[in-house]
Amino acid sequence: MNLFFSNNKKHILILIILSFCFQNIQSQEAKSDFWNHVRFGGGLGLNFGDGFFSATVAPSGIYEFNEKISLGVGLNATFNNQKSAYKSTILGGSLIGLFNPIRAIQLSTEFEQLNVNRRYNTNLNISDDNYWIPALYFGVGYRSGNVTFGIRYDVLYDNEKSIYADPWAPFVRFYF
Repeated sequence: MNLFFSNNKKHILILIILSFCFQNIQSQEAKSDFWNHVRFGGGLGLNFGDGFFSATVAPSGIYEFNEKISLGVGLNATFNNQKSAYKSTILGGSLIGLFNPIRAIQLSTEFEQLNVNRRYNTNLNISDDNYWIPALYFGVGYRSGNVTFGIRYDVLYDNEKSIYADPWAPFVRFYF
């Protein structure tokens, strides 16, 4: 009886080890499938002129649920400097939703929350602004491969505090 019982223990132990191995293989397949749906992209901006400099880095990532729907997040860091007059640092993040009713057309919704830190230096008067500004964009674009270009509108636009001159803004979006 002891021989039978010890063989059963060995078989059970082997089955348990194999089930953990199989579960580990399934976990690895699920992870790789997740990353097959993730796309990275974003934007870079650089402006300079006579005493002016501006740079933006805005990485983002989306998860494609299927050919029509994607959701993602983004970051934004911008620095502006007008020599002896103006400086700003803008940091924030965004949530983005993309919908492709047909392959060539992309509709987008993006909620962006930015912290703006501005410093003005005019006629020896120095003033500082530090505030949070939300933006909610609805956009439409033409999509070709990994690139979409179009226009978006900020429904929360504020003339006094927005970092953009107008609620309408063209965009070019890349995801790889």
